[in-house]
Amino acid sequence: MTRLSPGFADPVLDAQASFRAILEAMSRPGRIQRIEARITPPVPLCSAAGAMLLSVADADTPLWLDAGAGVAEWLRFHCGAPITRDIGAARFALACGDAPSLDALDIGTDEDPQLGATLILQVAGLVAGHGWRLTGPGIQDEHRLRVLGAPAGFVAAWARNQAFFPRGVDVLLCTGDSIAALPRSITIAEG
Repeated sequence: MTRLSPGFADPVLDAQASFRAILEAMSRPGRIQRIEARITPPVPLCSAAGAMLLSVADADTPLWLDAGAGVAEWLRFHCGAPITRDIGAARFALACGDAPSLDALDIGTDEDPQLGATLILQVAGLVAGHGWRLTGPGIQDEHRLRVLGAPAGFVAAWARNQAFFPRGVDVLLCTGDSIAALPRSITIAEG
């Protein structure tokens, strides 16, 4: 049996604080938020992605991931999320390596757009004030976000995703202990 690294030191308070950071990120698209909980998830999972999943994933949220067996075992143990190989059936998709196509994820239905999947995408870095131009709900005029290590063609894929609104995929970008959200309602243009 392998030894699993711990999850949250204080499961209730750390999960609540992490969830608040996610809500703040979703309500202020492209604004970088810090996840305060200190965890050491298995490699290659960054602490922000691990904290997010411990906060939102549970036994009723199928999870697709590309992070390997150690991460899958850690998440099954700490949050009980069932791991699926069918990315189209996942409520959450975790990409630590090459990002899956947004087209492969569930976008919800006209009756239940909230059933659209959320992609948790690890990137090399997030920098405010440069890069993509974000507009839409939660942004007064325009917000700039540079995403280091963003998948090639992401802006075009995002435009296709946004065309389905109110259906679609939401994306949570993470690096280290920082996150930024791209709700399906926003528009992204190249900087």
